[in-house]
Amino acid sequence: MEFESNCSLMKNTSASVAWSSKLPQGLDVEISHHPITLHCVANLLIAMERLNGGKGFTLGTEFRDEDLLNFLLESAVDEHIVLELGSTHTEHIEARSRAPGFSSKGEYECSVTDSENKCWVLNEGSMELHAMMLQGGSSYHKVHLNLSTYVTPVPSETEARPVALGIKGSNLYLSCITSGGTPTLHLEEVADKEQLKSINHESDMVRFLFYKRDTGVDVSTLESAHSRNWFISTALQQDKTKMVNMCQRENHNRFTTFTIQRHN
Repeated sequence: MEFESNCSLMKNTSASVAWSSKLPQGLDVEISHHPITLHCVANLLIAMERLNGGKGFTLGTEFRDEDLLNFLLESAVDEHIVLELGSTHTEHIEARSRAPGFSSKGEYECSVTDSENKCWVLNEGSMELHAMMLQGGSSYHKVHLNLSTYVTPVPSETEARPVALGIKGSNLYLSCITSGGTPTLHLEEVADKEQLKSINHESDMVRFLFYKRDTGVDVSTLESAHSRNWFISTALQQDKTKMVNMCQRENHNRFTTFTIQRHN
């Protein structure tokens, strides 16, 4: 067999003579000064395999490309790669959507008055909240609320806290519902209050939640969690409309800040 090389070869050196004396007749060794290439390594491996009685190679003084490919494939070491499977971004989103977005933390009793010191009063005939000036012995008409506070796994509001507002001594809760394209305030009866203990951030139960943002000592705004930028509001004293309702912050004809007085 004769190995081809583009580099200069040294024949009849002491090393080549020593190797030639040990090789079968017809084989010769040529030593190159240049760095060994992958092709040369393959040649050497094939020659060693033939000397060791290897099978599967074509006899002759030249080897074919097919022989080189077969040898490399047969000599290859299988590599097993173990990948650590982790949750994909989609799975994280799905898990988050399944997880409760709001969890009830506590509850306390309070009452609410607007900037004109009007109190919230329940009109049982229409099941509406009205804002009215109360004097003397009529203060018992003032509505007392059970304000439930909530926490979220990943708070989205740094200056506001989600709350639910229920009429004390009843199953009525304030909710914000879009009617005719406009968010409006309603009183809804909640037969099973356990539904309000944990609320998914994508569920329809979010209508019962409002973001309480403090703007002063005991002074806060109440923004709908269902319809953002819509706030619980009351009308000016001279306005004949007494109903507590929703409005956008830019509405200067209604009050959106309230004094929320805690009673326990």
